[in-house]
Amino acid sequence: MSEHEDVELVMSQVKLAGVYQAAGDLRPAIGLLEQTLADSERVLGNDHLATAAVRNNLATAYRAAGEFQRAVPLLEQAVADTERTLGHDHQATIMSRHNLAAVYQDSGELLLAIRLYEQVLADQERVLGAEDPRVLLTRGNLAAAYGAAGEVGRAVVLCEQILADSERLLGDDDPRTLTARNNLAGAYGVAGDARRALPLLERVAADSGRLLGEDHPDTLSVQSNLAVAHGELGDVQRAIALLERVLANRQRVLGDDHPDTLATRDGIAAYMRERGETEAAREVEQDILTRRRRVQGPDHPDTLTSQTNLGVDLSRLGMHQAARDLDEDTLARRRRVLGDDHPQTLTSATNLAADLERLGDHHAAEVLRAEVRHRRRGQGEAKTPS
Repeated sequence: MSEHEDVELVMSQVKLAGVYQAAGDLRPAIGLLEQTLADSERVLGNDHLATAAVRNNLATAYRAAGEFQRAVPLLEQAVADTERTLGHDHQATIMSRHNLAAVYQDSGELLLAIRLYEQVLADQERVLGAEDPRVLLTRGNLAAAYGAAGEVGRAVVLCEQILADSERLLGDDDPRTLTARNNLAGAYGVAGDARRALPLLERVAADSGRLLGEDHPDTLSVQSNLAVAHGELGDVQRAIALLERVLANRQRVLGDDHPDTLATRDGIAAYMRERGETEAAREVEQDILTRRRRVQGPDHPDTLTSQTNLGVDLSRLGMHQAARDLDEDTLARRRRVLGDDHPQTLTSATNLAADLERLGDHHAAEVLRAEVRHRRRGQGEAKTPS
């Protein structure tokens, strides 16, 4: 078989894996890509561009499955490969670095993500020009990283600039402009300014319904964000009513087990807790957890979020040993999947310490709390370069 035929076979496997992934079948996609990568390395070599493409796609599938620690080394190698073979300024190289920054952000390495996004942004502005739509995308991701890192002021200012540029360059009705408006509302929400977020979200929901359709996933996502804004402003009844409408549409369009459907049910359960309906919330969360374990896997971050929520419900219901058992499992999985220093891992450690305290194991609780303090202090001492 010629090299051309080998490349065609490899890329056909990549496309098939993409079909699996688009359908939400991540396990078959990952298995196919792992085998394709091994075959491509053996037949074409580690440095071939087709091998680098498979490596990038496998990392993307790992990321979709929440396996961030497995995605990072693949993308780091993809960046090194594309820089060596194509050059620092090639679009494939820049995109590999952009994807690596996104996985750093997912895995809680926010300072690394910010540094890399800033480098990618500077290179894109130099190579593509400041008004290229790809530059707007990178600026949006950088703003999200700023917000996640607690630099809310920088996130808001950047989101405001992105929206103004999107309206000027793309027009009010371009889907990317709607995304920019939604992101600005999200930044206002992170800043605790739900009153400024609400009218933006109302506009995006109306525009998205008009342009994309009421059942489009983006429209339903904005409606979900709108419900959260109403809840933050104290209108819990309106928030629940809107989420229930989104849930009905997502169940009809996406099915009961789709991650977006389960996320909507999670939002409703959160408002149940807020209203003191702990037992009802526990029943809903248990069903969500069962479905997420089956569909997304036991180690997916969404699954572990459900375990965390269920642990809270069990503790509030006085079932402290059951809460401890669940929180211990969540902590072990988050340490393995996300790393010891990830904010969600530290949340799990804090929850487990509270369980141990309630069960009378004060020494173990204090040891765990001391570890959390140490790790958070270490994160606080790190600074983003100016």
